[in-house]
Formats: sequence, C-alpha cells, structure tokens
Amino acid sequence: MKHTMKAALLMGICTACGNPTQTSDNYAYQAKAEINMPIIQTSYTADPAPVVVNDTVYLFTSHDEDNAQGFLMKNWLLYISTDMVNWQDRGVVASLRDFEWYQGNNGAWAIQVVHRNGKWYMYCPIHGHGIGVLVADSPMGPYKDPIGKPLVWQREHWDDIDPTVYVDNDGQAYMYWGNPSLYMVKLNEDMVSYSGDIVKMPPIEDYQEGPWFYRRGDYYYLAFASTCCPEGIGYAMSKNPTGPWEYKGHIMGHTERTRGNHPGIIDYKGRSYCFGQNYDLYRLETDLHAERRSISLAEITYNADGTIQELPYFHECTLRPVANFNPYCRVEAETMAWGFGLKTGNNNPCSRHNSLFVRNIDDGEYIRLRSVDFVEGASTFKASASCHLYGGEIEIRLDNEEGQLIGRLSIDNTKTAYQTFETKVEKVSGVHDLYLVFRGCKQQKKNLFLLDWWEFEK
Repeated sequence: MKHTMKAALLMGICTACGNPTQTSDNYAYQAKAEINMPIIQTSYTADPAPVVVNDTVYLFTSHDEDNAQGFLMKNWLLYISTDMVNWQDRGVVASLRDFEWYQGNNGAWAIQVVHRNGKWYMYCPIHGHGIGVLVADSPMGPYKDPIGKPLVWQREHWDDIDPTVYVDNDGQAYMYWGNPSLYMVKLNEDMVSYSGDIVKMPPIEDYQEGPWFYRRGDYYYLAFASTCCPEGIGYAMSKNPTGPWEYKGHIMGHTERTRGNHPGIIDYKGRSYCFGQNYDLYRLETDLHAERRSISLAEITYNADGTIQELPYFHECTLRPVANFNPYCRVEAETMAWGFGLKTGNNNPCSRHNSLFVRNIDDGEYIRLRSVDFVEGASTFKASASCHLYGGEIEIRLDNEEGQLIGRLSIDNTKTAYQTFETKVEKVSGVHDLYLVFRGCKQQKKNLFLLDWWEFEK
C-alpha cells in the first residue's frame, strides 16, 4: 500500500508522551473540513477492543493480513493513546501460537481484554475451536495460556466467537458471546473459569454478532453488530447484567458504505466513544472486496434517559483530540495520526536493533501528528534512523504536508547502524499539526531509510 494522500482528505490518531496539555478551541477548525478516516493505517485492523486504565487507552485489535481475500488472521495487535487522535503502535502482543492446543494457522478472531487485579486477561475466539484465554502482567505481554484448553467450546456448533467481558461493581464478571445466537456465563474471580451453566439468551432484535457488554450508571448496555449484511451497530439496554434486554435502536445504522462491523465503547476524559470497523483504507486501493478491514472511531452522546444518539457514518463524524501532544520528549516514530503507505516492524535483517521502527518509507509519504503543542518554541529536531543505501531527508512542516517548512533533516548512509541526526528548526510556537514529509534523491525514491524515534528540543 504505497500512495501519498492529501491532508485535506485525512483524519487520524497518536499518543503523547509526558504530560499532555488541554486542547484549545482554536484547533477545532482543522477537523471540520476532514473526512474521518480509519485511525490505524500501517496494518489492517478489525474488532476493536479498547481498555481504559488510568490515563491511557489501550486498543487491542485483530489483524487482517495484507494478502487476505477471505478472513486470514493469525495474531492480535496493540495501539495506545492518551489523546484519542494519535496512536502508538506496540506491534503483535499475542498470536495463535500462544495456544498449544490449537495447531491451525488461521482463526485469530475478535478478542476482548480486561484488566483486573494487576493482570491483563485476553479472551480469544478461535473459529471452530471455542474461546481461549491468555493472561499477562503487562498489556504488552508476554501472554500465557493458564488453563491449556478452551475456556468455552460448545462443540455442537460454531457460534463461540466474539467474547465480551465486564466486571461489575460487585466484582462479579460476565462473559457474553456468539453469532448468530447470544450466550452468557458468569466468570469466577480468577477470570479463567466459570460457574453455573452457559445460558442461551432470548433473541435480541437485529442482533448478529460482535457483542460489547458494559455498564454506565444504573444501566447495562449490550452493543453489537446488527444483522448482516451490511451490518450496522445496534444496542440494547437492561437494568440487570443478565437481562432481559430491550432493543433500543442503532448507534450507527446499516449502510452499504461498509459490510461488517464490531463495536467497542468507552468513556475517556469526559467524553464517550464508539469504535467500529470498515473497509475505507482498502478502498483507497481498489473497489474490489477483500477482508482487509480498518478501525474507525467516533464520539457518542448519551441522552438523559441513557439512550444513545444515533451517529452518521464515520466520515461525517468529527474526532477531536482530548489533549495536546508533547513533542519535547523522545517520540517513537510508530506514533502517528496518519501514515498511509508506511509500515512498522522490528525484523530488520541487517540490524540487531529489536524495537519497533517505521519502514517502507517512500518519497512523498509522511507521518502526521495532530494537535502538537510547541509552547514557546523549538530550536532543534533530532531523529534516529538507519540507512542502507542513498538515504533521503525529512521535511519538517506545519499544518499540512505542503505547509510551512521549519527545517530539513538529512539522513545519510549508516551501513547497518542506527544513528542520531539533528538539525536546527525555525522557531515555532503554539499548537499545530506536525508533518514529517519524506523525500528521496535521484538515485532512490523507495525504501529510503528506517526511522526509530524523533524529538524536538527547546
């Protein structure tokens, strides 16, 4: 996927380091003219599973392979953010290989992750083989299988997919799942076993798959992908965690602009959000269909009675940063709001460097970060990069990829090593979108260099 997109079409996401500052109202004008595109562009992502812990959103996703035609899914990814518009890629955190009892090479379907008692519990459906569970001490893993078998596997059918888990205020945990039928069970405090029988729930109008179970105030919510195809995002409400469930309508209606969907809903820093999925990133390449999905995001609004106001399609929604981004610390290059055409990785065969980096950097592509707060001004820009051949340069621009040029950083041949390069920049203050625009040379227009991190200095 190697194209350059104009900034007027794009809207994306990244994560801040240090202490992010509140956004100012004068930034809001930039979002109004943009299409709200998928928030992750360096991989195909689906089945959003956001978790809020302290001041950070951890977005776990399933992963469609770049060559997928049907569903081709082998592992699960993680992205983190503290502002809802810039996301840091943390790479693959778990895969089918973590389940010794499963010998297949496909089927890493829609997960949900729950943080409880200092542990991270990942509930993993493997289509046709039930729902497994992995546990880790960190959101980044390593994740281990504590029970060596599926947590749930109703062998008489293939309904056991799309688990959603919520720990209620009294400490009781519940797991819902299923397509096309909906099932529920009460989990034990260890989160890797359950008590009582699996309950098949009465049908909910327009329910298809992908349930997302949560509580907000006195109400319990069950959002879901509504009847295929195309799927929308519907929801039901209850006063009890086990129902009965009353269908309330759509969070986002059925639309031909996407085929499948899968909600993930959170509250964060005083706002509420619904994640979903579509094929918009793949549509930048072709109008043919393949299972190469991407996650999008929109703010939602609750009415006084707890119901949710219906959203238009993601394109028509405005996604605002909840904090400004701090450029005065080391920022991992795989942190971005937009990076179409770029890839991330940690498998450079010419280096012992093991951390993630940005690769597949071609002439004219760029990394965008939204709502970057330069405060009173920067003087120097630094970046760590590795260049095997001729190299190129990074143009440092403001507000769009052809905006004010405040500096250029040349990246020269480094053989196999990562080196730190630096350049002076024109003084800039206030809040801007930052564009790191990549330029090649006469001899080389593609695969210019590998970029590890960058930072500004005051």
